[in-house]
Parts: sequence; structure tokens; C-alpha cells
Amino acid sequence: MHSAQEKLSNAASAVKEHVDIYKAKVEEKVEKATARTKEEKEIAHERRKAKEAEAKMKLHEAKAEHTAKKLHSHHLYGVGTHTHRPVGTAAPMTGTTVPTYPLGGHPPGYHTIDK
Repeated sequence: MHSAQEKLSNAASAVKEHVDIYKAKVEEKVEKATARTKEEKEIAHERRKAKEAEAKMKLHEAKAEHTAKKLHSHHLYGVGTHTHRPVGTAAPMTGTTVPTYPLGGHPPGYHTIDK
């Protein structure tokens, strides 16, 4: 359940990143159209690159938050807190009876020949 929620949150964050990048590209085109010098056009291009980098940074931060939220919720609900016994140990068997015949064999009197 939490994995699916994390995936959906990551997908939503990725969509937001793509929207932010698209906005940055549109703003760059507007700035370039109104720019009068080559330097102003270069500044508009650099602004777009900075906004794209910021959008990518926000995506990575959001993904980290989603993962942290998933891990924190697992901790709260006790998932992964099972106690395991080391290999080679067995639970004590109380109230069991030991058979008098060999294990894997038949009980006494199984093969009686009455002829």
C-alpha cells in the first residue's frame, strides 16, 4: 500500500517538474522575444537553465520526502519489526509425546501375521 502511494506521489512530483520546466521554456521565449541585445538573450537562457535545475532539485527532494514518509510509516505500524530466531534454534515443544516405535517406521503390531 505504501509503495503504491509513494509511486503515485513520485509521479505527481515528476509531472510538476515537467510543468515547471515547460513554464521556464515559455518564459525564456518571451524574454528572448523582448530582448534587445545578445547578452539579454543569453541571460534569458541562463535563467531557464537555473529554473530547470531548481525544478529537478525539487523533484529529488520530493522523492526523498516520499521515501522517508514511507519508511517512517512502516516504523510506526510495526512493519519489519519481527523478531526472528537464529538459525538452528527451535521453539520448545511442550506437551508432545514421543512415539515408542522408530520414526518413519510402523507402530508395533502393524505387520502381524495371523495365519
